[in-house]
Amino acid sequence: MPDQLLFGMEVFLNGLMAGVLYALVALGFVLIYKASGIFNYAQGVMALFAALTLVGIMEGQVPFAHLINAVFGTEVHHFGWHLPALVGIILTVGVMVVLAWLVNTLIMKHLVNQEPIILFMATIGLAYFMEGLGDLMWGADIKKLDVGLPQGINGVIDTVTYDIFGYGFFIDNLDIWATVIAAILVIALMIFSQYTKQGRALRAVADDHQAALSVGISLNFIWVLVWSIAGFVALVAGIMWGAKSGVQFSLSLIALKALPVLMLGGFTSIPGAIVGGLIIGVGEKLFEFAIGPMVGGATENWFAYVLALLFLVFRPQGLFGEKIIERV
Repeated sequence: MPDQLLFGMEVFLNGLMAGVLYALVALGFVLIYKASGIFNYAQGVMALFAALTLVGIMEGQVPFAHLINAVFGTEVHHFGWHLPALVGIILTVGVMVVLAWLVNTLIMKHLVNQEPIILFMATIGLAYFMEGLGDLMWGADIKKLDVGLPQGINGVIDTVTYDIFGYGFFIDNLDIWATVIAAILVIALMIFSQYTKQGRALRAVADDHQAALSVGISLNFIWVLVWSIAGFVALVAGIMWGAKSGVQFSLSLIALKALPVLMLGGFTSIPGAIVGGLIIGVGEKLFEFAIGPMVGGATENWFAYVLALLFLVFRPQGLFGEKIIERV
């Protein structure tokens, strides 16, 4: 088998795993948009804030240490503990739930029935506020996140592919674990949405707020729930991307890569987020592999957006979105 074909197969597998992570980030957008009609620009910053909080809790870092030291002239930085990853994740989930309640209570509850652009601008303000809050709480330095996931080349895949093809595929263990965890989370969210009372209530709110209210569904509860779930999704995404490249403020930019995923799959479709993520992940890797050398490389930076632009022109509702027909 030609080496180029084998290398293309390796690139395809890596693209699939990257696509699952893109889909995971896009899910946070879809969940909030379905339940409240809000495009949450802050989803990427939520992933950053969750990852910063997890590292801070695990390492026993004192929140707002720099601010406290500057005001009181002290030199406190750490509590002196190092917590296991599981305990840190549980505590961080609690922080994200509290954050969801605060967002709903202090911001979103006061913007009910406002124009979509006002809600969108509110999430932009929330994004910048959370970014600044994360900086004040935990500092702006790049942090290493280790939750015990294995990293490095997978020896089994390398050996098996070498025995079969005479060419060992380089597949990172962290990418495999991230793909499996993301896939489990996606399946769990789909089951939750389809088969639980809260999931059906969420879909009812998404279809018609007034009708949901008339049958006794609490909009406040649903919105806190959906922002909490989006916060948990952001935490998982932050863990995976943070463990791969370190927890740094550029992590918030992963939300920008989720936008083409949403345009392809549709803003209201969980399956669309999954399919869109896989298309973007595989497409950008294969395009860089096949076309990148001809145009100077770095095509992964813009391929997804060009593809999304084509979808906006020819199918603006996305692959799984509902086509809106207006009669005048």
